[in-house]
Amino acid sequence: MLALVHPPSSNIDQCQRTFVERRSIDVEAATRQHAAYCQALADCGATVRLLGDNRDEPDCVYVEDTAVVLDEVAILCPMGTPARRKETSAIARILAEVRPLERVDLPATLEGGDVLRIGRRLLVGQSPRTNAAGIEALATIAGHHGYQVTPVGVRGCLHLKTACTALPDGRLLVNADWIDTSPLAGLTLIPIPRDEPFAANVLPLDQRVLLPAEHPRTAEQIERLGFETRTAHLSELIKGEGGVTCLSILIAEERDR
Repeated sequence: MLALVHPPSSNIDQCQRTFVERRSIDVEAATRQHAAYCQALADCGATVRLLGDNRDEPDCVYVEDTAVVLDEVAILCPMGTPARRKETSAIARILAEVRPLERVDLPATLEGGDVLRIGRRLLVGQSPRTNAAGIEALATIAGHHGYQVTPVGVRGCLHLKTACTALPDGRLLVNADWIDTSPLAGLTLIPIPRDEPFAANVLPLDQRVLLPAEHPRTAEQIERLGFETRTAHLSELIKGEGGVTCLSILIAEERDR
């Protein structure tokens, strides 16, 4: 598994925030936490590639939103906030090394944080950052490669993956207060502790699960379900409305498929 990551910008305190209060972000602490996150990825078997072309963009560390990467294709995203759209061109140059490229064009908007893959099914959040036209465009591109797209309404949080991610066995951790769960019929939903509302955002890496150290009750819950957990302190990056999924683009290599 290849993990593309980008260190925090020195301008990270100017990053976009929608559903969280604006609190000052300590750049040095954010950089240390990002390095620890990268080490956790490596410890879980990922090959970590550090990018740098977007270092002047405040949101660059939240690299996942720039693209949706499938086994067959990388789909470049017209992100839902104009302030972030410069990031995509630099990421495109990197992704072109590993996948054929497709592009979704405005006025459609789409962000990688709204796309959750479960096998050949893509759950896609209709959110403040991804609109119906973006979902339709993704369905067209992904459909050519045999993927089924299921729209999921998102309310009260930034992205689908803020409130719903998959465990290694396909069961979903969810915060049902923030998404419409009716499109998830037939899937097994596991509610997170109510006092850790952002804890549904976890990153499965083979049979391990990476999540923020700030969510200890959820870590215990995942361990009871039979999975090994790995945690990293991400308090400064969480202030920018981020989580473990949005800090990397994971790309399956041939041996992983």
